[in-house]
Amino acid sequence: MANTETASGFVGAGATLSERQKALRSLRAAVFGNLLEWFDWTLYGTFAVYLAANFFDNSNPTSALLSVLAVFAVGFVARPVGGIVFGRFGDKIGRKNTLILTMSTMALASFIIAFIPSYESIGIWASVLLLTARLLQGLAHGGESGVSYAYVAEISPPEHRGLWSSSVFVSVTLGVMGATLLGILLTSIFTKEQMMEYGWRIGFAFGGLLGIFALYMRRASHETPVYTKTSASKAEPRPLTRQEKIQILFKVIFFSSSSNVAYYTWVTFAPSMAISNHGMDANGAFIASLCAQVVTLFLLPFFGHLADRFGRKTMVAIYGLGIILAPFPVNAILTSEPWTLFVSQGIGLAVWAIIAAIYPALIAEQIPTKQRALGVGFLSSLSVAIFGGTAPYLNTWLTSIGMSWVFSVYIMFLGLLAVIAATMIRETKGIPLSEISGD
Repeated sequence: MANTETASGFVGAGATLSERQKALRSLRAAVFGNLLEWFDWTLYGTFAVYLAANFFDNSNPTSALLSVLAVFAVGFVARPVGGIVFGRFGDKIGRKNTLILTMSTMALASFIIAFIPSYESIGIWASVLLLTARLLQGLAHGGESGVSYAYVAEISPPEHRGLWSSSVFVSVTLGVMGATLLGILLTSIFTKEQMMEYGWRIGFAFGGLLGIFALYMRRASHETPVYTKTSASKAEPRPLTRQEKIQILFKVIFFSSSSNVAYYTWVTFAPSMAISNHGMDANGAFIASLCAQVVTLFLLPFFGHLADRFGRKTMVAIYGLGIILAPFPVNAILTSEPWTLFVSQGIGLAVWAIIAAIYPALIAEQIPTKQRALGVGFLSSLSVAIFGGTAPYLNTWLTSIGMSWVFSVYIMFLGLLAVIAATMIRETKGIPLSEISGD
């Protein structure tokens, strides 16, 4: 008899066509929803310059930009809370239903930002409303990230979990590219004055509409067999000991911290930093960034495949070494010319892609099924809040006082932590999730 369901997903060696179709349909829904979630999330960084001009006192442009970045960082405070709240939902009512909730919340936040009156119209309340919308985005994003990581890892065949998990950050990259492409389109259509006045609002309204479309796709997805089997079990899961929790915390923080700093420095805010700090033409910056992200799309599945072949430990160690070596050439190359952003960002993205390709699988493999959505959501969001959310502000501030080299040293230190993490984690390639976590 054909085995239609593996311990770790729909698709096994003997899976039927129907089961394969179900798995692929679920993967497509997860990927598309994640793409639009990240599209909405990234619009904030893409249009940071315009948000600063509209929602804060713009008599000092640098101060206004720092205020926008501070709100960006505050939004990350909500991410661990979202990881806890939606993570609990994910473990109680299922991964699929929770992903529908996170998408709805993100779409609502995008619509709010699109229609907030300017600082000139309502004063400080414009800043307050922006902060409120960003906190909603943080809640949704914290829940989305954790539950989607668990979802994709659980529907993946064990022998290809690294490759399938790379689809998460392929969708993330496509979402970021979509936001960047929208920036290119809008800055091409509208003048600088029109962009400052209303052009950027079109982007957030469009993001909210796309979020509604993603809800339709997610309704057609299926719950993961791993979750269904575990939730149907009458046996209570063994509670993790304090020592096990601490070990998981350190492993996740060690391999996540540098990834988050690199992502928000070299991906999300790279065009805005090039425009504000190096005087780069906005349209040229967005095009250069988009081209660098296209290259990354091909690297992610390649690195995911390598992780399935050579193992997680090897890839994490190579990534950590890359992070240690990358910062100085990345910063040294960048000037006011758009091609320098392409090369600089391309180097950073190539290093980041090594860990991003396997991150959903890697973090899911550390936590048992009945606590996976909560654990993955909270720990990944905590790492992002501490390291990713503060990175743009810290980088901007250090650059403004002529100490940008300190930020490079900071990234290199976090790369060293990733190398240490490679020695701490268990090799998990090809092993079903139930055997890894002891469910």
